[in-house]
Amino acid sequence: QKLTRREKEILRLVIEEMTTDEIAAQLFISPTTVISHRKSLLRKLNAKNTAGLVKAAYEYRLLDD
Repeated sequence: QKLTRREKEILRLVIEEMTTDEIAAQLFISPTTVISHRKSLLRKLNAKNTAGLVKAAYEYRLLDD
């Protein structure tokens, strides 16, 4: 499944080791919204956790644009 612009943005920040609260503050959204996007990423990338998201991002070259 294709990732949205916001999902890619959040994935980049996850890879930079930012916490949910830090991501929310940087993007001017609520932590709950960040969690929602992260859950969507986990589902779309068939990952079990944050490490799986990072692995998928590199394996599938999701942020190469």
